[in-house]
Amino acid sequence: MTSDKKTLREELESQLVDQLVSVEERLGETTVVVRAADMQEVLMQLRDAAGLKFAQMSDLCGMDYSTYADEEWQGKRFAVVYQLLSLEHNRRLRVRIFAEEDDFPVLSSVVGIWPGANWFEREAFDLFGIIFTGHPDLRRILTDYGFVGNPFRKDFPLSGHVEMRYDPEQQRVVYQPVTVEPREVTPRIVREENFGCH
Repeated sequence: MTSDKKTLREELESQLVDQLVSVEERLGETTVVVRAADMQEVLMQLRDAAGLKFAQMSDLCGMDYSTYADEEWQGKRFAVVYQLLSLEHNRRLRVRIFAEEDDFPVLSSVVGIWPGANWFEREAFDLFGIIFTGHPDLRRILTDYGFVGNPFRKDFPLSGHVEMRYDPEQQRVVYQPVTVEPREVTPRIVREENFGCH
């Protein structure tokens, strides 16, 4: 297994030469970081090169690195992580690509490379606000069309901005500011210093 991972690393470094920002092997998995400007070319090489043949993209997810491991993240805030599978070589690969701008994260769509990315990109757009240029139908997939914000961003409030309810007088669904009052959810035995002491 170790020799197989080493062979993958060597193959990646020989095929992609200067296009890799980093290659990391941890917990038996290989992760590469690629610049947004190189992503289309690199991902097509990963799919088509004889020694790689990552023909299947099994997952794609957005990431918000504004905080990471309980500390301030040094680097770009938003990334998309692609989980790739090569059935021909029985290998997996994780590819991480950071959006250049934190205020308006944009990456290229990979629907032309892996058509199955369509809904995954819509999900990352909906939940993280990452724009995928060239996507054939980029619109919300999990939240309502009138939803404000992106709920998986780390700065999104836990209670949200608005709530939705049915108004019997107007006979329709209406939005209003959140009326849920924040409450303490820590168990009482942890909150009270002297609870249970005699």
